[in-house]
Amino acid sequence: MIKMIQEKKIRGFAICLPFLVWGIFPAPAVHAQPAQCQPGKVVGADACAKCHGNEVAVWRTTPHAQTFETLARNPRAREITQKLGMVSVKRNDLCINCHFTTQTQPDGNIQPVAGISCESCHGAALEWLQVHNDYGGPGVTHDSESPQHRVDRLERSAGLGMRNTRNLYLIASSCLNCHTVPQEELINRGGHTAGSAGFELVSWSQGLVRHNFVRSQGMRNEESTPQKLRVMYVTGLMADLEYSTRATARATVKADYGVTVASRAAAVALKLVAVQEMIHDPLVQTALEAFSQAELRTGNSGQLNAIADAIARAGSEFATTRDGSTLAALDPLLPPAAGYRHQ
Repeated sequence: MIKMIQEKKIRGFAICLPFLVWGIFPAPAVHAQPAQCQPGKVVGADACAKCHGNEVAVWRTTPHAQTFETLARNPRAREITQKLGMVSVKRNDLCINCHFTTQTQPDGNIQPVAGISCESCHGAALEWLQVHNDYGGPGVTHDSESPQHRVDRLERSAGLGMRNTRNLYLIASSCLNCHTVPQEELINRGGHTAGSAGFELVSWSQGLVRHNFVRSQGMRNEESTPQKLRVMYVTGLMADLEYSTRATARATVKADYGVTVASRAAAVALKLVAVQEMIHDPLVQTALEAFSQAELRTGNSGQLNAIADAIARAGSEFATTRDGSTLAALDPLLPPAAGYRHQ
């Protein structure tokens, strides 16, 4: 039950939003955000297509892939680069880090080789690709792999940098690392939008970009189960709260970037409050209690990053321990299939 209603003052940004708080929970340990895709370890989508041809075929139809050719010709992109004094979207880190996959070339230079690709979401594959493809020796397939080997293979792959879809929090983190636009200069000076305002993990992952062929043995692009969608919805909100809080920590001046990301963090927290009223989950409560201590203002990066770490710890545990079977109360909050993003 709600024990207190208070006004959360977003200091330094002159914003005030209502926030609901439950009882006190101890803050979890620090949980670091995923590393960026390392150009020296990128193998390219063609290496993935050897086994995941259907998935790569879907990817090639999406804006994630097509941005490699289209973004440089986009008038809005040219306007932003001009404001920032840059020559091209493919020649500066502010744009490249989110819009492209880069790879180290034989001469040592790093250059974009694709749009947002397999490794942008699942991690640079050089070190984990062989482990990921080994089902237990010659002649052993994905279907005949032993259960213990599968567990070991997934753990080893994750240890080598793979972000597998079985950990929805890592996938959500891959999305939000860019969809919260972690660059203050891009917004305040370049006029870039401060993140994707309408981003929500279920609707943005189950439409045009969905590529779930593994469960159907490559035969069809399957939709996720209702149970998984419930977990995905909550996981997406918790990851959004982490990354919006982390983005607020980057704000150095009271301007468009800081105001927008701080407002986003507070708004996402309110959505999690609505979720918690329905499911009464201790991990969601932990994330909310951590956020309730946040002072959303400039010059407060230490506290805000520590709070983001606490939220991430709770979100990651939620994503890996909840199966969705007890979360049916959330179904009215889930976006309908007709509302999935298809552009």
